[in-house]
Amino acid sequence: MNTIFHECHDSIYSGHISKDRTLEKVKNCAWWPSWRKETIEYCHNCDRFQNTNRSKSKKFGLMIHIQEPKSPWEVVHMDWVTALPPSSDIGYNACLVIVERYSKTLIFLPCHKDDTSIDTAVLL
Repeated sequence: MNTIFHECHDSIYSGHISKDRTLEKVKNCAWWPSWRKETIEYCHNCDRFQNTNRSKSKKFGLMIHIQEPKSPWEVVHMDWVTALPPSSDIGYNACLVIVERYSKTLIFLPCHKDDTSIDTAVLL
């Protein structure tokens, strides 16, 4: 069986292909009572397969509906924009972006990339 698994999954002609494609190759060349289970186990235990065939995309969280705010400043979104070219006078190189969700008002506050939480609290 190891020879079959090697030829259908590990060889340079197979290239550590997916579990489904390995199952298809094994099915076309051999059969024994537990071939399916053993082939799946072989693929799951193959370190190279596990390292090279991981999902490349991030897993998304659950989609939930965000309630619409009923009044201004009830919901506020903030994010940093960093790696900006420094301003000529004070040398600001980042920006705190604030979005007030009710009115969709945008506020941009210039700041420094290395500002601390205390600096940010004073800024707000």
